[in-house]
Amino acid sequence: MTKRHGYALLSAIIAVIVGLSTAIYVGVAADDGTAGTNALGRGGAARNPAAPASTGIWVGSWSASPAGAEPGTETFGMAGRSVRNVVHTSVGGTSARITLSNLYGQTALTVTHASIAVAVASDTAAASADTMRRLTFGGSTTVVIPAGQQVLSDDVRIVIPEGSDVLVTTYSPSPSGPVTYHPRARQISYVAEGDLTEDVTGTGYTEQTPFWRYLTALDVLSNESDGTVVAFGDSLTDGITSTQNANHRWTDVLSERLRTAIRSGQDLPRYSVVNQGISGNQVLASGLGRPADNQSGLGRFSRDALARTNVKVIVIALGVNDILRNPRLADPDKILDGLRTLVRQAHSHGIKVIGATLMPFQGHRGYTPAREAVRDQINAEIRSGRIYDAVVDFDKALRDPYNPRRLRSDYDSGDHLHPTDKGFARMAQTFDLDELKGSAPAQL
Repeated sequence: MTKRHGYALLSAIIAVIVGLSTAIYVGVAADDGTAGTNALGRGGAARNPAAPASTGIWVGSWSASPAGAEPGTETFGMAGRSVRNVVHTSVGGTSARITLSNLYGQTALTVTHASIAVAVASDTAAASADTMRRLTFGGSTTVVIPAGQQVLSDDVRIVIPEGSDVLVTTYSPSPSGPVTYHPRARQISYVAEGDLTEDVTGTGYTEQTPFWRYLTALDVLSNESDGTVVAFGDSLTDGITSTQNANHRWTDVLSERLRTAIRSGQDLPRYSVVNQGISGNQVLASGLGRPADNQSGLGRFSRDALARTNVKVIVIALGVNDILRNPRLADPDKILDGLRTLVRQAHSHGIKVIGATLMPFQGHRGYTPAREAVRDQINAEIRSGRIYDAVVDFDKALRDPYNPRRLRSDYDSGDHLHPTDKGFARMAQTFDLDELKGSAPAQL
């Protein structure tokens, strides 16, 4: 080889190395590193041909915990049908990605077509035509999600407005067994026969459903948010008695309250708020099955709270069901130890934890004076400051001032446990927004 040819070869090698280095740098810089590894074995989201060049931070805009296997889907799943989930955003962004879960499936779930679009209005399956986007997974429109696993889509360029309804649609052509779902969505979603994944009219979506299926998270690339607040709780966080399709859970009201305060110029963290409540959830005990339906707070905390995107603060509102659903008298020390375990796990990830007191339930069928004494003991320890970094006192805010063992009548939905819309709003208003500032205490 001549010296001239050698220099030419060396120059070509250097050019390749520079090109690869630039590609790696761009890929890493565009990912916040919180995406995890999906069923395809990727760390974070792969580059979609429609992926943005814009900057921003990935945050959670909406989420829901997988709660169990949907009854009646054990054999065929949702084969041959389009599932159009309707979700409400906490913050907006310029790109989006979703998480699909097959946690409760017994066989692999094959999704051959998925899409995302902004709804043309509330309470409809119709999409704004210019927002319809096809989703990919590792560059392919088809993804196979093994039983017990989840998958993160590639990111796609789409303008998602804050406080909007977004339509996420999946189509699976083959039977997949039990459908992983969130049963008490308080939001109507839709189902159509055949592959109508990219249909914008919504006319084929003749079946309504109160469930969210497969979909567990919507992240956005945001210029208006710097992190995510995760609300981790039971039916009081799930919003089981809030008005359907109205987004009146306390987490929705808190999100709007925070956005309004920031727009007015208050010096507050620019955070989104996502809801990881499961009705009936307990700190210590799980339901039946493998994996367990309604997995305990201790069992699901890593997946449903710590693993959410760019989490800065977790609000824990758990413990009432440990008292009410225990066939014997619950041990308050065990419940408190469970809560302390959750806080330690969050602190190990640098995440601040705000804890809620347990609200009253006299008049509920499970009420006894002995159970009330357990609630009082737990609340006293929470208020002492020895459990959480900060406390939000839901109990004090919603109890009847003349009988603190009961909910105030206008906050009581009628079952003497769950709030009305007015009660949920009061829960959100109880928050001192300044408590969202700061981080977890330094680990010694």
